[in-house]
Amino acid sequence: MTEKTKKGLSLKAKIITAFVLLVVVLLSITGITYYLRYFGESVTGNEKYLYIKTGSSFDDVYKTIRDKEIVKDSVVFHWAAVNMVYPSVVKPGKYKLTEGMSNRHFINMLKSGNQEPVKLSFRGYRLKEDFAKYISTQLETDSASLVQLLDSTSLISKYGFNRDNIYGMFIPNSYELYWNTSAQEFFERMHEEYQKFWTKKRLAKAEEMSLKPLEVISLAAIVDAEALHDKEMPTIAGLYMNRYKRGIKLQADPTVIYANKDFSIRRVLNKQLTKDSPYNTYLYKGLPPGPIMMPSIAAIDAVLNYAHHNYIYMCAKEDFSGYHNFAVTEAEHRANARRFQQALNQRNIKR
Repeated sequence: MTEKTKKGLSLKAKIITAFVLLVVVLLSITGITYYLRYFGESVTGNEKYLYIKTGSSFDDVYKTIRDKEIVKDSVVFHWAAVNMVYPSVVKPGKYKLTEGMSNRHFINMLKSGNQEPVKLSFRGYRLKEDFAKYISTQLETDSASLVQLLDSTSLISKYGFNRDNIYGMFIPNSYELYWNTSAQEFFERMHEEYQKFWTKKRLAKAEEMSLKPLEVISLAAIVDAEALHDKEMPTIAGLYMNRYKRGIKLQADPTVIYANKDFSIRRVLNKQLTKDSPYNTYLYKGLPPGPIMMPSIAAIDAVLNYAHHNYIYMCAKEDFSGYHNFAVTEAEHRANARRFQQALNQRNIKR
């Protein structure tokens, strides 16, 4: 082999080697770029959650992600989302964001609809409008839609309720729901929980008292409004059961406050006692047509397991401890009431 031939082969080898090295470098750059676009850190710590509303398009989602700077590079996210065929499978929900999450992980979470449940807790609401407003801060549904359902006679009658007692269907507890739960779905879930709550044991106790479940809840609402301390609930429940069985007006101050729709009242006056309302138990015998508030489970069970005694009167203790003085006779009650009224006067509590 001549020297000239050797030099030619050497040059060709160098060119091939250089070409191979170039290809390797380009492939490495492509691989690194691919890796970074899919597997590199992408999600920022600017937002804790991404909320995707029902009916949102990919453009809507992308706009939110871009405007709120949820990812470091929105253009790269868009490229990855398109390549992972996400635009055609957008699912609504509340998605938890973890800083440093890769585009691949983030997009897979959105594609699968793997959203974080909302832990919903409620109790003590007096008005359904306030309750609906609270629910709208926790779920996608708006308060108007929920109120509309609660006021829909044709709907609630199918479940055995009316507009006065429908509030009794909502058992205060902690529940897990998805953020995009609709008003109708929320209503149906709460009805399921209501049915679960009224076990055979609870139903049997209500029947022994000659009360329907919703009547138990109406009484429990009064007990809950009267009792500052849970351990006093069975005693208060027993007092109202004594009055109810004997046909004596319940004369519960919380029902007067509810009838007047003035929840700032601390001292019920004679002018408020005359408010003509079926909820005013100073004017009408028996239980009000529906609960005056959303009673706690403790109050409901206190009614179902009420204390047996002879009390038919009670008055808040003059030490403002939240406890009550109970009485069997009217004379005892008047003495208790005088002490409490004097204490109110001393504190200049006029209303």
